[in-house]
Amino acid sequence: MKLDAEIALVQRLADAARAAIRPHFREPVATERKDDATPVSIADREAEESMRRILMAECPDDGIVGEELGTIAGTSGRQWVLDPIDGTAAFLAGRPIFGTLVALMVDGFPVLGLIDQPITGERWLGVTGQPTTLNGKPIRTRPCKDLASVTLATTGPHYFDDHDGEHFMGLAARTDHRRMVMGGDCYNYAMLATGQIDVVCEAGLKLYDFAALVPVVEGAGGVMCDWNGDPLHAGSDGHVLALGDPARLDDVVEALSCHH
Repeated sequence: MKLDAEIALVQRLADAARAAIRPHFREPVATERKDDATPVSIADREAEESMRRILMAECPDDGIVGEELGTIAGTSGRQWVLDPIDGTAAFLAGRPIFGTLVALMVDGFPVLGLIDQPITGERWLGVTGQPTTLNGKPIRTRPCKDLASVTLATTGPHYFDDHDGEHFMGLAARTDHRRMVMGGDCYNYAMLATGQIDVVCEAGLKLYDFAALVPVVEGAGGVMCDWNGDPLHAGSDGHVLALGDPARLDDVVEALSCHH
């Protein structure tokens, strides 16, 4: 699947989103703004609108799934999945570990994914059958010899319900909890692809939260799946695992399935 035109397009989408987001970062919330007019909602909407304008002009037959502005069905069997600001809490706290996510899905499976951090200027690009790059340079996940040496990341324990939280803590208990990372949203997956983190475990994710991450992680040598170890696709239930070292998959799935 040659995706050269799509790669060029996705770079332009990310440039457009970056231009919309950057002016709002670390800006105070003006008192006269209405309920939803926080810097994040303005930045979110402007970024998604700017990406949609480009897509509707250049790929009118393709579907679009966006966090802010809903779904356009399309007729081509291809869908662009957009999350203009993944990591709202980080954005509002002035922490540059949020990201813009863009994925291209073909027949329900992600084949191209981009994670862009507009403030640090870091851009990860994953394409099926190609090595993942960070600002144009190939990156790799790192090997991990056992669960006890795993650096585990999750956005936060408050995102798990009680049932999922028990399973997550079952996994956490078998990893090096002194190195566990909280917060980070999509940035954790980017760091996993770059060889800094070993496992990311989350629940309750929507398609626009995870579609772009899959090609990035897998093109760097990692694996993404649900908590049963099955591949992620448009119908997945939002239980998401990413591993830098696929050899640890059975260990992680087993640890997650135990009650403590």
